[in-house]
Amino acid sequence: MPASLPDLSRAASFMATHARLLDRRRFELLRGETNADAVLAAVDGYRNPDGGYGWGLEPDLRAPESQPGGALHAFEVFEEVAPDTTPHAARLCDWLASVATPDGGVPFALPVADPAGCAPFWVQADPAEATLQSTAFAAGVALRVARHDRAVREHPWLAAATQYCFRAIRELSAAPHAIALSFAVRFADAAHDLHAEAKGLLDHLAAFVPPDGLVPVAGGSAGETLRALDFAPLPDRPARALFEDGVIEAELRRLAAEQQDDGGWRVDFASYSPAAELEWRGYATVRAVSILQRHGVA
Repeated sequence: MPASLPDLSRAASFMATHARLLDRRRFELLRGETNADAVLAAVDGYRNPDGGYGWGLEPDLRAPESQPGGALHAFEVFEEVAPDTTPHAARLCDWLASVATPDGGVPFALPVADPAGCAPFWVQADPAEATLQSTAFAAGVALRVARHDRAVREHPWLAAATQYCFRAIRELSAAPHAIALSFAVRFADAAHDLHAEAKGLLDHLAAFVPPDGLVPVAGGSAGETLRALDFAPLPDRPARALFEDGVIEAELRRLAAEQQDDGGWRVDFASYSPAAELEWRGYATVRAVSILQRHGVA
């Protein structure tokens, strides 16, 4: 466990100074200072009439159009407000079904009219090609929402996306990109409670995850590396079996120690606008406090 607890008062000051409203509300929810309605109201500002989410909900994708990346972050909020639900979760599934490919997959990104402030990998994506990364990152969080939201659990999009991920993971014969691998592991972990074949998927993915949990991000910033808590952030989950004894405890100590003097946490990847840099820090601070709190150290 961490040698010292994070300073939540300083973290709150960082959030008040620098974070976007959504992450401030998420932080308040973690601390028991607000309710689900306030958080849902904040994320609703990123929702489009088509049921999808854009407007920079994914910080490095500033464009207003609904995007799979926005769906991931919206589902994260819908998971955090459990056991409360919102009809917008099922409507997001409807939108994902409308942009999915015939095999059930989701494109990495959809066309952007104005690329200002957007990372090039979002803008240059092929909107006609589904990827494991995009499908797993949306479906994995949706499966966790499905535990408390029947409309999501029974939605045809989630069933089709789940089967796409099952096929794509089974067909892996070499390690995918680090980020795709992390989302695949988290998808398989989320599916474990709902689908019997998910255990086999985790066993298959174990061949690509080092026991120390350190996976460098090809093409990323210098030193950018995914770690065990990026693959298995939740306690008492099957994905924890991928790592050697002591790895998670060491990573929790490391995470607690990474709180900066200003009270927030940083990310080790590049941001593509000044707004995104601060927004990622607010997002990272909520993530760090959430993980530490779930492990009883915040």
